[in-house]
Amino acid sequence: MKMTIRRYAARLGAVAVCTAALCSTPMLAQGGGGMMRMSPDERVAAIDKAVGLTDEQKPKVKAIIEADIKKMGDLRNSGEDFQTLRPKMMEIRTKENADIKALLTDDQKTKYDAYLASMPQGRGPGGGGPGAGGPPPQQ
Repeated sequence: MKMTIRRYAARLGAVAVCTAALCSTPMLAQGGGGMMRMSPDERVAAIDKAVGLTDEQKPKVKAIIEADIKKMGDLRNSGEDFQTLRPKMMEIRTKENADIKALLTDDQKTKYDAYLASMPQGRGPGGGGPGAGGPPPQQ
């Protein structure tokens, strides 16, 4: 009886591990979600928390993010393969970060750089290149 329970438990454990692995693979292939799964308001709030945006800066940062969401969506809907899209998306994200930094004070810029560096692998929101925050930018 003990052996049957152990076998059952071992099989159940193996099934659980395999299920978890299979469920996480698509998420990892899509960049793991994170910042790019956040709404523009959530992204602005995260940046605000990191750098202390003023009430004047918040709508400007949101407008930059929303414009880039549209650009990224247009690229994803273009039908191009990921290898072709990746550099274009990285360029959009790099410009987004530069445009946001242009709105910030020197103190905020330092905090924003630290915020970007704190993202997975120091890539900024969504992954990509250092500070670029490239694909997959689903927002």
